[in-house]
Amino acid sequence: MLKVGVLGAGHLGKIHLKLLNQSSKYDLVGFYDPFTENAQKVADEFGYKLFGSVSELINSVDVIDIVTPTLSHFNCAKEAILEGKHVFIEKPITNTLEEAEALRTLVSQHHVKGQVGHVERFNPAFTAVKDIIENPMFIECHRLAEFNPRGTDVPVVLDLMIHDIDIILSVVKSPVKNVHASGVTVISETPDIANARIEFENGCVANLTASRISLKNMRKTRFFQKDAYISVDFFEKKSEVVKMKDVPENPDEFAMVLQNAEGVKKQIYFENPIVESNNAILDELETFADAIENDTTPIVTLSHGTEALRVAHQIINCF
Repeated sequence: MLKVGVLGAGHLGKIHLKLLNQSSKYDLVGFYDPFTENAQKVADEFGYKLFGSVSELINSVDVIDIVTPTLSHFNCAKEAILEGKHVFIEKPITNTLEEAEALRTLVSQHHVKGQVGHVERFNPAFTAVKDIIENPMFIECHRLAEFNPRGTDVPVVLDLMIHDIDIILSVVKSPVKNVHASGVTVISETPDIANARIEFENGCVANLTASRISLKNMRKTRFFQKDAYISVDFFEKKSEVVKMKDVPENPDEFAMVLQNAEGVKKQIYFENPIVESNNAILDELETFADAIENDTTPIVTLSHGTEALRVAHQIINCF
């Protein structure tokens, strides 16, 4: 088992602590949080060992799980990597691109593993169809959330939209060509609503909308590709695949058939893939443990996290 320590015991940090404590792949050694009152409360309530400093915790473990505010990600990760520890970093990877690039270099130099917490990669609705998504040419994403003061210290792009940026970059195998975007500040000091259009060199276009002041929650992405439409509902954890194939010689009388202007006929098939229930946060943490133990590449590398951050900053710079 890998000895792991958690930096940060806020809302998400407590979830990580609970799951790591339950995991058969990790031995939870303890945690550190600079807010002593909250930290002591967490230690008293759950029995986790509270360390007196970041350094003390780092020196006691094999893996550091960084669930602190984004501004501190770089310093925490750098200290851990320099001590030869593997790092799991919540998204976004860092505050700046320069910091992200520096961490990429450090993990390579010190031969440790790094993973970024882009948890939607482990959402069962996405994993059920990701192998079906092939060369999508149009993608539409809507990520809407009810207002929550937590997270409003950063633009909605880094708070919410970055999830969809990472998903899109994971399925579109082409460099980004152009980015156009607009953002509106409503209640926070940074934009609360944003819309972006990402154009790729292969012709694919992705439209993304994110809002943290909506009246309802929605996290849905639609992928359009040759002869197929794939819908992923990250919130409801449902997927739908609509495929078009050549019409057979003797189609079923209830078959849905479309004919284009050139007279070509296609039959429509509806599929609802089986979506296996899972805990996506536990899965991302445990697959990281597997990558460390087996010396394989983590599913969401620091390079992936860096590229998602790069596009996010391109979007923000449009505002």
